[in-house]
Amino acid sequence: MQKNTFHFNTNRLMVIINGALVGVLTGIVVSVFRMSIEHSLSWWRDMYTYIKNGHWSMLVLVVLINLVIGVIVALLVKKEPNIAGSGIPQVEGQLMDQLHLNYFSILWRKFVAGILAIGSGLMLGREGPSIQLGAAVGQGVAETIKVDHSQKKSLIAAGAASGLAAAFNAPLAGVMFVLEEIYHSFSPVIWLGALAGSVIADAISTIVFGQTPVLAVGQLPIIPVRLYGLLLILGLVLGLLGFLYQKTLLASQKIYQWTHLPKYLNGLIPLMLVIPLGLFWSNGLGGGNNLVLALGHHVPGIKILLAMVLVRFIFSMISYGSGLPGGIFLPILTLGALNGAIIGQIFVIFGWLSASYLIDFVVIGMAAYFAAIGKAPFTAIILIIEMVGSVTHVLPLAFVSLVAYLVVDLCNGAPIYESLLNRLLQNQEEDGGQQLITLEVPVLAGTVLEDREIRNIDWLSQSLITMVKRGNQSLLPAGDLILRPGDTIYVRTAQAESKKVRASLLLKM
Repeated sequence: MQKNTFHFNTNRLMVIINGALVGVLTGIVVSVFRMSIEHSLSWWRDMYTYIKNGHWSMLVLVVLINLVIGVIVALLVKKEPNIAGSGIPQVEGQLMDQLHLNYFSILWRKFVAGILAIGSGLMLGREGPSIQLGAAVGQGVAETIKVDHSQKKSLIAAGAASGLAAAFNAPLAGVMFVLEEIYHSFSPVIWLGALAGSVIADAISTIVFGQTPVLAVGQLPIIPVRLYGLLLILGLVLGLLGFLYQKTLLASQKIYQWTHLPKYLNGLIPLMLVIPLGLFWSNGLGGGNNLVLALGHHVPGIKILLAMVLVRFIFSMISYGSGLPGGIFLPILTLGALNGAIIGQIFVIFGWLSASYLIDFVVIGMAAYFAAIGKAPFTAIILIIEMVGSVTHVLPLAFVSLVAYLVVDLCNGAPIYESLLNRLLQNQEEDGGQQLITLEVPVLAGTVLEDREIRNIDWLSQSLITMVKRGNQSLLPAGDLILRPGDTIYVRTAQAESKKVRASLLLKM
């Protein structure tokens, strides 16, 4: 009779340990990145204030500095085009096996270029670059300890989650963003590593920046149920505004083609335009977290709010459309807060809402606007809860975010980062199209793969399933093997066909 021998299963323990290592390194890198941007923004605001106080001769120095910044960033982007923009589409492309990046080239160039571009006062966010920096750290760890392809993707995902956690002090949102928006699968290997990395990265960031939530706007009054009709209107309007943002952002990248400048030099345009903006409204520079915090103390009238929204909307498009290294995450939240404040003020004017609830509309506006644009409602809800530090508004946050999400969905709006990835892939040169790659595709409930025998699945030509992973087991892809939700299949296919193959396997029944 065979004895049962006890042994430790260390597979997931190693996932957590490796994820924590990525979290430590990402927490350090992103904390330095975040601190450098904050000090740079503070210096620029002081400089513009100094000039406005009569020292106009310093304006020449400002122009020269911005020209130098533009040239340096242009050279960095020209050498490594994948540092342009937020970096989130590039990370998503990595995890979908559509992009193969050099982690060290991206890590140091994104770090330097991001500080120069975002720290100059442009209306760009640090969160997207932080996610890409974290992903680069995760890739670097994976290649250093020489793990397999699946574990490498797990560490890249852990780094991405850690980057968002350190940038926003929001560890749960970091995990959810990776699962919902970037990886599109709730794989245990992915979320375990991402959670371990996010918690450690957040701890390091908290040591550096303190325990106060990033957007602590103060005490929020509870919204009575009788006002949920107004929340419905808020969700509908923010959904339409979110759809407008999606379309405008994608169009902004095309508009720069009219300049006939090389792509890497487009950043000189917003760097010159930010100078008069800094002289006119220095407190409005940057991603916008200071504006959100200011709304927590006082919500201005409609005319001022409209002017803020108009300026920030236009200049955000100018900044991001140029391709400078910087994200849209925080600018989206800021616009959501301002739009929520405007809608709330309109309700106050009509006598439908007490002014004491305006701060609620500011907070809910952030979540709903991001949920609409990113089509990631779970991330939006968790992110705002962590950033604001209030758990008493889960229901209104969820309600308005769901309504805004549905509006964009009915308008056939795609998740903004997915659209940006598609644009990125279309713009890349079609080199290596016949190169064979291995896709890692999750078996999700409700898709064409669920509960199907392998031989009964319509595989596209030039694609071959090589392995099925079920928990800790690796199964041979026999024809009679039935795929179950939670399985992961590995498909060998041509790189040029990879997007089509993945889409066909994730189709809904």
